[in-house]
Amino acid sequence: MFIHLGGEKIIRAAELVAIFDLSIEKSSKISKQFITYANKNKKVEVIGEEESKSLVVTQTKVYYSPISSMTLKKRAHHLLTN
Repeated sequence: MFIHLGGEKIIRAAELVAIFDLSIEKSSKISKQFITYANKNKKVEVIGEEESKSLVVTQTKVYYSPISSMTLKKRAHHLLTN
């Protein structure tokens, strides 16, 4: 199964680790450190030109998605429960 993250980016549902609202990046010291580490290791990808609304963490990358975390969670939940 696959999850559309926005733009032309699709990932395998099995790769998904977590979906966060972008506000977590500013409110949590640990998440800031995690993103900094991912940036240093070139493991971050911004999807599309639109403003990012969510962070999607997979086994190999962190994606900034223009789709809201709630919408992405609904898509993932739908795939995982069917």
